[in-house]
Amino acid sequence: MSVKKLFISFIAISFSLFSAAQQYDFELNTKKVGAQIQSTMYGLFFEDINFGADGGLYAELVKNRSFDFPQPFMGWNTFGNVELKNDNPKFDRNPNYVVLTTAEHAHKHTGIENEGFVGIGFKKDADYRFSVWAKKINSNDVQKIRIEFINSANDIIGRRELSINSNDWEKYEIEIKANATEPKGKLRIFMTSKGALALEHVSLFPVDTYKGRKNGLRKDLVEALADIKPGIFRFPGGCIVEGTDLETRYNWKNSVGQVENRPLNENRWHYTFANRLFPDYFQSYGLGFYEYFLLSEDIGAEPLPVVNAGLACQYQNDGEHCHVPVGELQDYIQDALDLIEFANGATTTTWGKLRAEMGHPEPFNMKFIGIGNEQWGSLYPERLEKFVTAIRAKYPNIKIIGSSGPSADGKEFDYLWPEMKRLKVDLVDEHYYKDPDWFLRSAKRYDTYDRKGPAVFAGEYACHDHSTGKQNNFYSALCEAAFMTGLERNADIVHMCTYAPLFAHVDAWQWRPDMIWFDNLRMMKTPNYYVQQLYAHNVGTNVMPLTWNGKPIAGEDNLYASAVLDKNTNTYIVKVANTSQNEKTVNVNITGANRRTKFSVGECVTFQQDNLRAVNTLDEPNNLTPQKTNATLEGNTLKMNLKGQSFGVYKVKIN
Repeated sequence: MSVKKLFISFIAISFSLFSAAQQYDFELNTKKVGAQIQSTMYGLFFEDINFGADGGLYAELVKNRSFDFPQPFMGWNTFGNVELKNDNPKFDRNPNYVVLTTAEHAHKHTGIENEGFVGIGFKKDADYRFSVWAKKINSNDVQKIRIEFINSANDIIGRRELSINSNDWEKYEIEIKANATEPKGKLRIFMTSKGALALEHVSLFPVDTYKGRKNGLRKDLVEALADIKPGIFRFPGGCIVEGTDLETRYNWKNSVGQVENRPLNENRWHYTFANRLFPDYFQSYGLGFYEYFLLSEDIGAEPLPVVNAGLACQYQNDGEHCHVPVGELQDYIQDALDLIEFANGATTTTWGKLRAEMGHPEPFNMKFIGIGNEQWGSLYPERLEKFVTAIRAKYPNIKIIGSSGPSADGKEFDYLWPEMKRLKVDLVDEHYYKDPDWFLRSAKRYDTYDRKGPAVFAGEYACHDHSTGKQNNFYSALCEAAFMTGLERNADIVHMCTYAPLFAHVDAWQWRPDMIWFDNLRMMKTPNYYVQQLYAHNVGTNVMPLTWNGKPIAGEDNLYASAVLDKNTNTYIVKVANTSQNEKTVNVNITGANRRTKFSVGECVTFQQDNLRAVNTLDEPNNLTPQKTNATLEGNTLKMNLKGQSFGVYKVKIN
């Protein structure tokens, strides 16, 4: 071997030995118990985008069930003698109904057929609750209809007959079992008797909704939300709150009371977005504010409703028509005050009484309210100020959330933060949809924030990997995990954070990435979901100082880390992201403990993938999931080997 080759080999071996021996020594100082972490720290944000409500979380399977879309038969096929009417309606805010009259030819039928939301999903042996408001028309005879489930081959996979025996509007309800599985079926209803009858509010729900509730929610989707263990639940949006214009803003008062009489509203995402047009995308309000509050309670999250600030979506509107003059805001302000009464008021109050009549006499104990969404410019704070004054006067304990605009930086952001401080809101809602590099660079974002000002609510964020069309791949989740160590490290100023958007139907989406994807029968949790879950399951009670060479670990050598103490379980929880391709050895030296204190390793979890572009799919929903891993404890030093491209959660129990 030549001297040159010998020297190269020596260098290679030396470098290999050095690399193998290289380690990172972190310090966790137990004497410095840090800021309290809010129970609301990790939560959920819901908006009806990507058919997330109607056609998604809301378990109704019939589209346009009251025939009140702008095109009344949108979603329906009709055959035989079917007539649309709205005279003397049963429900004044949903006036349309259909009249079916026996076909002239005996071999023909009269009826209607609904396509559902990109089809209707039926599960073999599952029961479905069909209901309809109906009445006979000028007849002494009982009128009959047949209800059928139709598969994609036009075969019948479930049927029952229903008798309509009253000349007045009445609600009829039966259960029908599906005898086969079909992801994109239809609902068919036709007359089997002679005469005429009227139908209104045609509805079909799976019997097995979440908690078995009528007008309920899709069970698998709610269970996925509950499994995160969220601390906060923000609803109903988003741009939904603003509306395409002020007439189509989300009006919470229209979303409560009798379900059949909640008026239809245009969905803000009805229009073309990302070159996708959904002319049949409307809000039935079947999933309304009462259901949102109930869902918050079910999943153990604090409710955070958002109301309109007197401004329509500023992306779509410009000029005076997009906002309410400051002097004419009283109705909007009263809506906010009435909402607090609906959530918290005694049953002797107007809106508390309605809540009780809907089935919840106990208050929901709402503590937060958001005013506006992504508004910007002087239009927003001058209106927000009126809300703040009114809410503080009547409900001083309610925490008010303002906005820093649509972006995480720039002119509008720099203008609005001082305005939020001036108005003394409790939290400021920051939004960021950014690329992977931004998320990695921004792990230190909140290290230097003013501790005297309002707290931060990271209300909408997601890592957008443009190289893959913004898929929910592992790389985006890993970057979010790294960034969130900075949220956790600064929990004294960051009190809430929620990924966005939450849901997307695989056949009807406008925006990605999204945390949970679904079709009519299945759902899939993304890698991003699992990152949010790992944080929420390991939130802790207090921040703990975790340093490397005396500094926070926020990107040096591609390492990101944070630590918390969970006083409830006497456990230190260390979270570490390694965004490099190389395996790294990390020692966490636990200092400051009493000599008699003993430690032991608790359950540890790692989330790792060699292929950064790997994804989960409906066919392979468990392709990427966190796995249990091992760590060792030598004295007071926790030792872990971090694989390349991994995020880990490591627990040390105090015995």
